[in-house]
Amino acid sequence: MTQNLLNDEASVTELDISHLVTEDETPVDNFQSEKQQRLLVEPLYSSWSPGVPFIAAANVGLFYALKQESIVPDAMLSLGLEMPTDWSQKQSRSYFVWEFGKVPEVCIEIVSNREGDELTLSRKSQQKGKTATKKEIYARIGVPYYAVFDPLQRLQKPDEMNGSLLRVWALVEGEYEELPSPYWLRTVGVGLMLWEGAFEGVMGTWLRWCDRDRQIILTGAEGRELERQRAERLAERLRAMGIDPNEV
Repeated sequence: MTQNLLNDEASVTELDISHLVTEDETPVDNFQSEKQQRLLVEPLYSSWSPGVPFIAAANVGLFYALKQESIVPDAMLSLGLEMPTDWSQKQSRSYFVWEFGKVPEVCIEIVSNREGDELTLSRKSQQKGKTATKKEIYARIGVPYYAVFDPLQRLQKPDEMNGSLLRVWALVEGEYEELPSPYWLRTVGVGLMLWEGAFEGVMGTWLRWCDRDRQIILTGAEGRELERQRAERLAERLRAMGIDPNEV
């Protein structure tokens, strides 16, 4: 598969990637997207234990072919990999499929406008000569799971979100088949769900990772708050028994 991703170029010891743009200084588009991206990355590192190393990242270039522009998922998850630490090397600063030897297991797009090509090509992309949507590209390169979250309901044509805020697909024999809710990503061992609540003081509908029982994967702050509540309940029980918790 890697050879195909490299446009059938001969295998070499070290590929020349000097022509590839890995940092284009393009900012994230709004506060909502920025917060949502972090909510899809931080909890995995704070509270998730899949039993293997993994890379979770937001807004990082995914380079799948040597002669193609990268695609930039709003969030991605890749199992069985260690995060590169020598970021002085260009090949360590983005997700190069030929360096890691595999595509991510999950790619997620968060819709903020109609220009993102998540499910249908925008007019601007068509004018530029693009022929494939992000969904089609992810399927072609073999990403097992693809999710689109449309919190502002920008993609509501009949062939797009079908009135939903979240759609999730699984790759089956090279084609994406839509998963029914609840969205359990079986080969990854994690789920996706819509969650109503406050994240960093902002109430709203958020896309969250969850376990098989649809319990959200906690952020670090949520985990610390849960531990504080447990400690307070234990202290109350001890006081009810006539025991000073400070002396235990």
